[in-house]
Amino acid sequence: MNTISNNTIGNIVAGNFRTAKVFSNYGIDFCCGGGITLKEACKRKNIDPLEIIRDIEQVLERPDEFRYIDYNLSQLIDHIVTSHHTYVNGTIPALKTYLDKLVRVHGERHPELVEIRDQFFQAAEALKVHMEKEELVLFPYIVAMESSKSQNFTLSEPHFGHIDNPINGMEDDHEAEGERFRKIAVISNQYTPPADACQTYKLAFALLQEFDNDLHLHIHLENNILFPKAKALYQQFDF
Repeated sequence: MNTISNNTIGNIVAGNFRTAKVFSNYGIDFCCGGGITLKEACKRKNIDPLEIIRDIEQVLERPDEFRYIDYNLSQLIDHIVTSHHTYVNGTIPALKTYLDKLVRVHGERHPELVEIRDQFFQAAEALKVHMEKEELVLFPYIVAMESSKSQNFTLSEPHFGHIDNPINGMEDDHEAEGERFRKIAVISNQYTPPADACQTYKLAFALLQEFDNDLHLHIHLENNILFPKAKALYQQFDF
C-alpha cells in the first residue's frame, strides 16, 4: 500500500492506463497533475487513500491492453501524431462551426455559450501552434537521439540547448490548456446540455467532452511517458 501511495499519479497511470479511469472517477488529474504522489492527491481532495488504493488494486489485477510504457520513443511519437494530433486538427473545424451556431441560436437564453466558444477558440489556436512546435522541433530531435543510439552515429547538440528547454515549454502549454478545459467543463456543467437543448447542442457538448478526454490521454502520454524517457536518453549524450 505504501508503494502505491508514495508513487506519483503519472507513474501509476503510465504503468497501467486502466487506472486513469479510477483517478477520473475521483476527480484527480492524471495528466497535468500527474507529478504529485497519490498520498498528496488524496490529501488535496480530502479522499481516503485506502478507498482509492482498493479501486486501483482491483484494476491492476487485470492486464493492461494499452502498454504505452513499452513503446520506444519513435513508436510513441508516431502514435501521438497520428492518433492525437490528427484528431485535434480534424475535430477543431467541426467544433468551431457547432459552437458558433449555438451562440447565434441559443446565446441569448444561454449566455454561458459565449464563454465556452471563446475558450475553445483560444484553445484551438494555442494547440495548433503547440503541436507544430512539437512536430517541427522537439519530436524530430527525440527520434534522432534514438536513431543515434541504435545506429551508432554522432548526434549534434540541439540548437535549443538542453532538452529541458522545449520540454518545459510544452509542459507549460499542457498546463494552460488543461486549465482552460477545466473551465469549459465547469461552465458547461460537465458537458451536460440543458433541458431545451437541440440536437446540435447535444452533439457539440458530446464532442467537447470527447475532445477533453482525448486531450487528457494526449498530455499523459507526453508528460508522463515520452518526456521522462526523452530526458533519460538525453543524459546518455556527452555534448
